[in-house]
Amino acid sequence: MAAMSAPSFSVSGKVAVVTGGTSGIGLMISHGLVQAGVRVYVSSRKADVCAEVQEELGKLGECIAIPADLATAEGVAALVAAVSEHESAINILVNNAGAAWGAPLDEYPLDGWDKVISLNLRAPFAITQAFLPLLRAAASAEDPARIVNTTSIEGTVVPRHENYAYPASKAGLNMLTRHLARRLAPEHITVNAIAPGPFPSRMIAHVRRNEEQWKELERRVPMGRAGREEDAAGAVIYFASSAGSYLTGAVLPLDGGLSGAGALTAGAL
Repeated sequence: MAAMSAPSFSVSGKVAVVTGGTSGIGLMISHGLVQAGVRVYVSSRKADVCAEVQEELGKLGECIAIPADLATAEGVAALVAAVSEHESAINILVNNAGAAWGAPLDEYPLDGWDKVISLNLRAPFAITQAFLPLLRAAASAEDPARIVNTTSIEGTVVPRHENYAYPASKAGLNMLTRHLARRLAPEHITVNAIAPGPFPSRMIAHVRRNEEQWKELERRVPMGRAGREEDAAGAVIYFASSAGSYLTGAVLPLDGGLSGAGALTAGAL
């Protein structure tokens, strides 16, 4: 039997774009990729925050921050144009930008619904479309280009609180991940998703502000804690490395077992 080579988890030298990469899970992913030797383009709406993150992550490696409102077609086009000024190909696209909106059912505003669906579901599709030429330029049978979407365990389980558009958008993004994976596999582009549970991000800031509620949430996680930077970044690095090159259409529960059987009888978060 021929000797088998060990899997490689290296992503050094690759180029990545991380939307929503200046805060929360997106910043965790960006930080981990920069440390792993990836040239990372991060994007968010706020120019001042982009500048701060570029300066901070630039101390560790290559990071270029580009302000853009990705809920608009103009913002998506501006991001792609800015990246294209420097790159003829990208290896990794992380669709992480997102929003949430909570309100009682009878009062839930349709403009809030539209904002969440637009940024969480429409934007990843539009961004993927726009970056396809650069992804195709990097793709090969030996080393596919990678798309990683950030969804949520709330895309598969019913949450406790009234945030109707958010779980609906994440359920849609789970299916979009699988649909794109099937379509793009022949072009040597993999499409996967991470579905986080509780992480210390602004998405669940309402829980984090209450120390006792946060501790209770962590107690309900079978592994007894919230997610950490290495959990989020490590999952994306796996998807983006040669070790993950045969994996596509997967939605990875990144939740410490919270979505496991019996763990969610009272709701997710």
